[in-house]
Amino acid sequence: MKLNYYPDTDSLYIDLSEQPSVESREITEGIVLDYDASGQLVGIDIDNASRKVELKQLTLSKLPLVVQTISA
Repeated sequence: MKLNYYPDTDSLYIDLSEQPSVESREITEGIVLDYDASGQLVGIDIDNASRKVELKQLTLSKLPLVVQTISA
């Protein structure tokens, strides 16, 4: 999973899979779900993210993961 924030557009994209998106559905204003060819959710796009989610803090709890930090 990857979290990508784009400050120039104030959008947050959450990559849930490496599979390419072939279909997108806006579920509410400014929130779009992306699906792969088999209908599996592969990404979430959040417009105006700074007004919808807390961007200053990310808490991970009990996830079996390796943390990579890439800062711009």
